[in-house]
Amino acid sequence: MEVLKIATAGSVDDGKSTLIGRLLYDTKSLTSDKIEAIDRVSKKNGLDYLDFSLATDGLVAEREQGITIDVAHIYFSTPKKSYIIADTPGHIEYTRNMVTGASTSQTSIILIDARKGVIEQTYRHFFINNLLRIKEVIVAVNKMDLVNYSEEVFNEIVQDFEELRAKSDFKDQKITFIPVSALWGENIAEKSTAMPWYNGQTILEHLEALKAEDFEEQSQARFSVQTVIRPKTDEFHDYRGYAGKISGNSFRIGDEITVLPSLTTSTIKDIQFFTESFNEAPAGSSVTISLADDINVARGDMLVKSNEVPQETKVLDAMVCWMDNKALVPGTKYVLQHNTNGILAKIDKVEGHVDTNFGAEEEVSSLSLNDIGSVKIKLSKPIFADSYHDNRANGRFILVDTLTNTTAGVGFIK
Repeated sequence: MEVLKIATAGSVDDGKSTLIGRLLYDTKSLTSDKIEAIDRVSKKNGLDYLDFSLATDGLVAEREQGITIDVAHIYFSTPKKSYIIADTPGHIEYTRNMVTGASTSQTSIILIDARKGVIEQTYRHFFINNLLRIKEVIVAVNKMDLVNYSEEVFNEIVQDFEELRAKSDFKDQKITFIPVSALWGENIAEKSTAMPWYNGQTILEHLEALKAEDFEEQSQARFSVQTVIRPKTDEFHDYRGYAGKISGNSFRIGDEITVLPSLTTSTIKDIQFFTESFNEAPAGSSVTISLADDINVARGDMLVKSNEVPQETKVLDAMVCWMDNKALVPGTKYVLQHNTNGILAKIDKVEGHVDTNFGAEEEVSSLSLNDIGSVKIKLSKPIFADSYHDNRANGRFILVDTLTNTTAGVGFIK
């Protein structure tokens, strides 16, 4: 079954957790004992309705404060699809959680409170979606019941968001606006009778209609080797295969490939998934590739088509989201993890702090926790990389603290 990965973003009290809980309830993904527990706690809190936010806020602090703090991955399914929701916090102090939660998502739901409209946090949520190149964005204008289901209020919010959208440099992004009331299930899984002026799809209908090809990344094929498979059994005595995940585009049997960084060449002899062989494997496939020639290939190497060799560089210009309490300053050394390849790196220069309100970049000398900024990094040895815009998998990296092994930052190559 096709799997769709969704990231959510919303400000405090926008109703994000309630929307997710309602989706789980309407798709019958909540067990009876979970519903009974929600009913019991809702009544205990003096509510005469089911508080669906209780279905997702897992931490005690989240339930007590009524906010989302950590990233929670929530699973549900319909007869058509399986879904994984990364429920990310919307507070500015949890920007790093938003970035990590959305980094593997294919689509995003940004919630806006109909009473408040587009606010500063909406700018940041949309900026992060642009930074991560999320192609499909649903803007759910929630709490329409509190503005009397006003079409005029909804249209004003759409207009304000379109002005925000005009500041984006990601023109391939598709944005869908849906008026909803998560609390009462309006336009979540079933169409609202209270908003006859809205003729579009519900949130669930829109998610169900999305297809895998909507998220396909058309770029150069890349295959990072995770491990070398050598069974050394009587049946497979001389077998040598390279396991990993394809990104960017497909590989076919017979393709001429170049192994990086050695620059040795060969052709693809076989593409396997468990015991099955395939003539072609698309991007996103985790497979084992065998080559026609017995050449040296190890974990950390990359297979690319010989006419699509990426740029070799020892200096990176990148956008970095900083995730460590210890500030990012020039001269500090980290291990830069690029795909399966770890390289010693030094921060050469912090060039600026990015305004997530789509404002001008500010010159700074360091980045603090949750900051996003432009950084120049020097590497101890060259890597073969693409820009994040051209190839998401081969254009991103993480920075690991050499002393604590902490994931200190995540970067996107310009």
